[in-house]
Amino acid sequence: MKELENVIIYADAQKCLGCHSCELACAVAHGGTGGLVSAVINKQPLHSRTKVVLADGVVMPMQCRQCDNAPCAMVCPTGACRQQDGKVLIEEKNCVGCKLCIMVCPFGAISVRRDGIKDDETSTNQGVALKCDLCTSWCADNNQQQTACVQACPTKAISLVNMGDYRKALIQARAKELALSHKHMNLTLRK
Repeated sequence: MKELENVIIYADAQKCLGCHSCELACAVAHGGTGGLVSAVINKQPLHSRTKVVLADGVVMPMQCRQCDNAPCAMVCPTGACRQQDGKVLIEEKNCVGCKLCIMVCPFGAISVRRDGIKDDETSTNQGVALKCDLCTSWCADNNQQQTACVQACPTKAISLVNMGDYRKALIQARAKELALSHKHMNLTLRK
């Protein structure tokens, strides 16, 4: 049995302009049918599951890191937040809005949306937890391979990364750095 490794959204802070295109694309992708124009005309609230933040002069989008041992999934009392197929997902209809997932997320990547009282009679809480779900439903509904934020980024600062591929690239980069340092060390020692 092949073990699935979590796929993550990788943001390159060197390329991010802080334009918030990823936030808007995320909000529209999760805002129901009709897109941005329909949401504005119908006064539907749009909620992004990614947030562009500025910290110490660096701008970059922050979203769920799809943790292997996701604290949010471990703490969820209703099982609404769970790990499945290498992703950390929230089953919104099972969420009671207790906010435990928000308290334990080390990246601050979960928020609670309050759109008023829910229609179904099984829920008493007005809040529902939201986080990046790698556009699972949106990709399936629109026959897409890339998430909405990846597609919207004008500088290609955001990409969907398989952790195995990322690890290989990281090893290659570190090996190159070591090789260069040894080359310079050998030149210095020969003098």
